[in-house]
Amino acid sequence: MSTKPFVTLGIESSCDETGIGIYSSEAGLLSHTLFSQVEIHAEYGGVVPEIASRDHIQRAIPLIKESLKISNLTRQDLTGIAYTQGPGLAGALLVGSSIAQSLAWGLDIPAIGVHHMEGHLLAPLLAQIKPQFPFVALLVSGGHTLLVEVGGIGDYKILGESLDDAVGEAFDKTAKILGLGYPGGPALAKLAVEGEQGRFNFPRPMTDRPGLDFSFSGLKTFARNTLTKHPDEKANIAKAFEVAATETLMIKCRRALEQTGFSTLVVAGGVSANTSLRQVLDQMGEKLKVDVHYPEHEFCTDNGAMIALAGHYRLMAGQANDGYEIAIRPRWNLEELQAI
Repeated sequence: MSTKPFVTLGIESSCDETGIGIYSSEAGLLSHTLFSQVEIHAEYGGVVPEIASRDHIQRAIPLIKESLKISNLTRQDLTGIAYTQGPGLAGALLVGSSIAQSLAWGLDIPAIGVHHMEGHLLAPLLAQIKPQFPFVALLVSGGHTLLVEVGGIGDYKILGESLDDAVGEAFDKTAKILGLGYPGGPALAKLAVEGEQGRFNFPRPMTDRPGLDFSFSGLKTFARNTLTKHPDEKANIAKAFEVAATETLMIKCRRALEQTGFSTLVVAGGVSANTSLRQVLDQMGEKLKVDVHYPEHEFCTDNGAMIALAGHYRLMAGQANDGYEIAIRPRWNLEELQAI
């Protein structure tokens, strides 16, 4: 007698991407669909929360229908729903939460709110070669820079975090200083390829003292001051900034690995797609004999697949929301999560 697979629908709407994923206990990831609002916000030079929320309303249901069609499923085949409950923009989170809870109530199936950064942390588990617990995780995005000791799913201890700008935010702000387009991180990385390494030497913030916390606002200011003195050397400034930022992340990762004694590093979040960062960390991994894992490129930025996966693990462990109240957590400490 065959057992029906547990099929989880994941909904991501924390910021400016509407992502849908469907994950099966039998076949793994069945489908994922995504709409990015980058072009919508580009004319404003950054995300406008109200516009983001309205666009999620328009995109979510069509993307769910598309994902079901790709998976050759109907709504009745779903056995659980996961959605990003936080952290993120309040209005955007409310859209995903409302849709998820309403669908779950209508289908009489369980729903669970997922921590956005847990989704990123677990995204490398969607790859063919999966990292093994325990490991150190570096979570780098536009809103977060975290070093986390990971004992298992939900077993998280924050080792270090940014005291000011997240590294992705520093990339975006520095790109704006250089007059580059939005989103700034990829634009700066593209310009840095044309730069001459060593032309400028930027500081590696907070690496001259013990600890695993980060600070990137000073690096951004250093770029601005350098541009004032050398307005015709934008590519070299971009290169110097990128090198300093990635080497700072590498130094802190090395310290975290030495402190924990772990031999596996997981790097996730939007900035994990940065080619220079991957090169620096891979070189460190070879030197220290440490396995370094990243999500596949399509799962580095916000996506529904990672939310479906994270929610799937928790629903399969018997965790679920108590009822169908629409509740969000724009601020949410990763250490508050329950271990599986």
